[in-house]
Amino acid sequence: MSDEEEIERIKKKKLQEIKQQALQQQIAEQQQQDYKTKKYQIMRLILAQEARQRLENIRMVKPQFAEQVELQLIQLYQAGRLRGATPLEDRAFKKLLEQITSSGKKEFKIKK
Repeated sequence: MSDEEEIERIKKKKLQEIKQQALQQQIAEQQQQDYKTKKYQIMRLILAQEARQRLENIRMVKPQFAEQVELQLIQLYQAGRLRGATPLEDRAFKKLLEQITSSGKKEFKIKK
């Protein structure tokens, strides 16, 4: 095998690797988009418009906390604990947020 043939073989192999990486990235992006779409649809089922707006406001300030809240809401929904005829109104969502935030706080007692 000549040097030119070897170089051509290496080029083809490298091009195939790049194509494979691009395909994997495209699949990952599609899966991410599917996840976001499904999450959005579930949030529309779980939360009323005002409650979804409150969640978006939270996302602007604390994106990780908003993601955590969404995951907990989805888990509650999938467990059947949020299934109702109507989505959660803002007042009920605020109560749920208070429960979530208060359960995450630790109380300390200082003795003198």
